[in-house]
Amino acid sequence: MKLLVPPPLVAAISALLMWGIASQLDALRFTFPLQELLGYVLIVSGISIDIVSILAFRRERTTVTPLAPEKATSLVVTGLYRFTRNPMYLGLLLVLIGIALLLGSFVNVAVIVVFVAYITAFQIRPEEERLIEVFGARYLAYTREVRRWI
Repeated sequence: MKLLVPPPLVAAISALLMWGIASQLDALRFTFPLQELLGYVLIVSGISIDIVSILAFRRERTTVTPLAPEKATSLVVTGLYRFTRNPMYLGLLLVLIGIALLLGSFVNVAVIVVFVAYITAFQIRPEEERLIEVFGARYLAYTREVRRWI
């Protein structure tokens, strides 16, 4: 089951689930000033982080697909990768948080927690195992310097 579902698809399913929950549990909604603006800012920020991260991989001429990390030809450690080992997943998380704010449902926090747990267990950890095989001590040193999420 590991590395079989593309993370953007996991995020899309999570977003649909959040929408479904929010539409059924109207009593558990919240609102606050600038909620909509903050939601859109987080969505745009998340998409921007993903684009910048993908471009960093393209510049290094290495694979972007998270389903086959063993095909990586270069270890990207510059740009956003100096601050987080997984800016693409962080970007998806920000998009989901933004959507949760737009929907205004407390229950959607649970979906976000499950998304993080799923991506960590079934995507990030298997990816890291394969990157250790490919890059060895260099990747291990990177993991000691840069956090997994933020």
